[in-house]
This record gives sequence, C-alpha cells and structure tokens, in this order.
Amino acid sequence: MSSSRLPGKILLDLAGKPMIRHVIERCQQARSLDSVIVATTTDPSDEAVAAFAASMNIPHTRGSLHDVLDRYYQAAKTQRADVIVRITADCPLIDPAVIDETVKLVTHHSSLIADFACNRLPPPFTRTFPIGLDVEVCTFAALERAWRESTETFHREHVMPFLYEGVTLSPAKLITNHCSLSVGISPRNFRIAQLHHQPDYGALRWTVDTPEDLTFMREIFARLGNKTDFTWYDVLEIVQKEQELSQINAAVRHKTMTDVDERVTRETRKQMNTNN
Repeated sequence: MSSSRLPGKILLDLAGKPMIRHVIERCQQARSLDSVIVATTTDPSDEAVAAFAASMNIPHTRGSLHDVLDRYYQAAKTQRADVIVRITADCPLIDPAVIDETVKLVTHHSSLIADFACNRLPPPFTRTFPIGLDVEVCTFAALERAWRESTETFHREHVMPFLYEGVTLSPAKLITNHCSLSVGISPRNFRIAQLHHQPDYGALRWTVDTPEDLTFMREIFARLGNKTDFTWYDVLEIVQKEQELSQINAAVRHKTMTDVDERVTRETRKQMNTNN
C-alpha cells in the first residue's frame, strides 16, 4: 500500500475489483500452483491488504516492508513450500500459461532442472515478454541460501537477484513455435534458466506503478469486458489494433536490478543485515 509512485495501488479499483484480486484470480488459474499466498507487510498501512486476503479466504503472511527477501522466505517457510513462484501484486494481466511454462523449468523440464527460472531479467539483462507478465521461480533451497547470505540492499528488496546476478546465459534455443530458452550457471553456482518469446515484445509496459499505468490498465480491462480467461495474446491484439494505448504510459521508466526504495533507512539496512 505504501508504493512510492502510486500509493495504495494494489487495492485501487480496476474494472470493479481491487487490482490485487485480478492478480490472485489469474494466478489461481495456473495449473502448476498448489496455492496462492499474499505476502504482505507488518506496516500499519497494509492492514487493509491482510483484511482483503482474509475476506477472500486467501492465506496471507506479514513481514518486513523493505526486506522483501525475508518476507518471502518466512512466507515460504510457513507454507512449507518446495518451489516458490514470485508474482508482484501490480501485474493484473499475469498469464496463467506463462506461469506454468516458467515453473516447468524448475520442476520437470525434460533437459533441465534449474534452481531459478524466469521469463525476464531486469536491466541490465534483457526481456522479450511485456513488462507485467513477470514470473520468477526458485527452489526453497536456493531462496534459503539467498536469505542467509544476501547483504546488499537491492538483494533484499528485489528478492532474487542474489541467485542470478552476474550470470552469462547461453544463446537462446528454440523450444516451441514462439518460445526459446537460455541457460547458465551464476557466479554463486545457481542453475539459471530464462524463457524468451519470439517475436520480442519486451518494450510493452503492462504493469501498474504510476497513475499513467493505471489509466492504461483501465483502458485494457474496459476492452476485455467481463472476460476472465483471456490470454496475454488477447491483450496484445488490443494494443496492436489501438497503438495509441501504449503511448499512455510509454514514458514511464522501469526499475533496474539495483534500484532501491530511497525510504530504506540506515536502521532498516542494519536490521536486514542482522538476518544473516
């Protein structure tokens, strides 16, 4: 709720529902997930988030506002999760099929079992899926090691950079008609896999971090109507037909891997380090 660029965004109205409800319901459609957990914070502003999760009978945990890695670790530990899928609550167009394809890379891909898999990596890495379809998956063992050893503020705030930081990925190899795969071993010896899409749609922005993003998203949902089983290709068709929609939030800057919230104080950083 304390988002710096759009406070309260995850409970703002989007097509008659709080935005986070769209995210939850989309995630619940993914066949690879056993459960969806809301991992919110102990900050007083997030009482409303916890209350909303409870009203939907969605399991929820509460943890550090800025040490999101600790929040994820504690949530995973409480739920006894063996594989953790990270979805951010500001991505209401998240696609269940994209989640499933990414999870496969960690759980039962025919030629690879990764410690960490994703369908995008933040700058300075590359992406080919629209911003807002972001999926990160890791094993509990990898998350626990990151939780124990991470000391950098951006590691703690962005949850999983400790796993993939510094990795050099192989050239993408086609695995389906539209998807290819890159793999590599990170400097910390984690097996990394990244899913790519062909053609490249990585410049499209479908997340909600600013008022402009929210305006864009409301326009998209107005065109989707009451449809709940849409795919990201349905959204792509809309923005390709009405290219002016993408101009609404085209100027918004996307965060890099090392960007951190300026409100993280020295005391917060000190507290982060005591977890290790």
